[in-house]
Amino acid sequence: MTNIRIILFCLLTSLSLSKTMAQENNSRLEILQADSLLGGKGFERLITDVIMKHKSSLIYCDSAHFYSEENIAKLFGNVKIDDKQDSVTVTSRYAEYDGDTQLALLRNNVVLVNEGTTLYTDFLDYNRATGEAIYFNSGMVKDSTNVLTSEKGLYETKIEKITFNKKVVLENPDYTMKSNTLYYYTTTKIAETEKLTNILSKDGNKLNAQKGSFYDTENKIFRFYDGDVESDNSVVYGETLFFDEKAQYYEAKKNVSILNKERNVEVFGDEGKYWEDRQYSEVYGNALVRKYFETDTLLMIADTLITQDGENAEEKYTLAYPNMRLIKSELAGRSDSMAYIYADSTVHLYSDPVLWSNKSQITADSINFLIANQEIDRAFLRNNAFAITRDTIGNFNQIKGRKMTGYFIESEMDKLDVEGNGESLYFAVENDTTIKGLNKLLCGRIIMEFKEGTVSRISHTIKPEASFTPPHLFEEGDQSLEGFTWRADERPSRKTINDWRTPKIRDKNRYSFFDEPDVKLPYPENDEIQIITDN
Repeated sequence: MTNIRIILFCLLTSLSLSKTMAQENNSRLEILQADSLLGGKGFERLITDVIMKHKSSLIYCDSAHFYSEENIAKLFGNVKIDDKQDSVTVTSRYAEYDGDTQLALLRNNVVLVNEGTTLYTDFLDYNRATGEAIYFNSGMVKDSTNVLTSEKGLYETKIEKITFNKKVVLENPDYTMKSNTLYYYTTTKIAETEKLTNILSKDGNKLNAQKGSFYDTENKIFRFYDGDVESDNSVVYGETLFFDEKAQYYEAKKNVSILNKERNVEVFGDEGKYWEDRQYSEVYGNALVRKYFETDTLLMIADTLITQDGENAEEKYTLAYPNMRLIKSELAGRSDSMAYIYADSTVHLYSDPVLWSNKSQITADSINFLIANQEIDRAFLRNNAFAITRDTIGNFNQIKGRKMTGYFIESEMDKLDVEGNGESLYFAVENDTTIKGLNKLLCGRIIMEFKEGTVSRISHTIKPEASFTPPHLFEEGDQSLEGFTWRADERPSRKTINDWRTPKIRDKNRYSFFDEPDVKLPYPENDEIQIITDN
């Protein structure tokens, strides 16, 4: 039968079925063209350059079996379904199309194109009525920004959304994301995930979420839930973690922590902000600092902590305020505010500062102390300097002056050097149990030395005025210098720190999809399976 006859036959068939199709809301498949038409048992066989029509779609293939009663076509070779009323075009090597349900079962080299998004797979069920395309044996989606792969997927073309399931990988020039459930919005290029999500940047930075994430792939904006970001220099964590790559800005909320690997310092709080390009961070709300040393840890708390890092030591500092408190071994301190300047390794305490070391307490209008070899080395007290040491039987040895320098060994007071208007009270004790009397000294300079936390020696220069009073001659007021206040109840402790903030314990060796071996075992060919079966 010639091609002209086939076309005439198709036209006559179409005319004879037109009334029926109109009654059935144009749901019948139509034959528009084929080089040959052969009758078969229960179907018609269309051969070469086949064109069929269903509603607004044209269907192309090399050959087809058309089951007119069932309104089903089986399509072979170079299959293409092109809808003229929407932007979806799908091709494959084989397909089955149901005109009643508008369901196309496409197999082998399937390609679905929807504007700028292309889906590749070998097994796709595409429902043209709902616009839903499902693949279930691996698929890949490409657009101008990303490449996404997974074992299973659902493409909802009408709402421009793709749901990827099982071994999901999203790749672009900057990042690789892995998860088991990912929702991708093809218009906005936004990816949202559920549960565990891992991202690796081209620079080697690791971005992780335990409870899902949001990723604007075009604007490079991230939001992680129970997430952390790790670079060469830092680890930032928060139960909600926001990252804007273009602005190099992090914002974390709830159980926040920021670890500086280089300085071995970790900051915790309710809310944190970090500008990576400036290396500047702010942490608010019951903030806690841990400075990790080889032998112990310095702990500091305040409402707000600000840290500035940089290439040069002169650029680096840490601020803590208000109501700062700190502890390290036997050393403790408190003040309204604190500044740590890295250039000279000096800590500055402002507004009613107090330092405690073992059994000693020192106060002044301002206190600065120097850190050397990871330990406090010296403390500088300016204006109204006052030092108190409690002895073995509860007496308070006191020394005061205009300015004072304290020397420490392994965080314990070793010596106090007082300059200007020096005054001291020192209880002479025999066998650490009996008071022999009270030494009082007025002098321009006084040096008090300590051993195991107690006064061992006092020396003086510049016209000293000394007196000794035996216990039976003590009068009210003799046993304290003007301005004496013992403030042990204000001394911070581990309990103080823990009551202020106990950081959330997190597993630092959390599982990552990038830990899985990137190896795929090939499936045996059908011939190999048959040989194994025969054997």
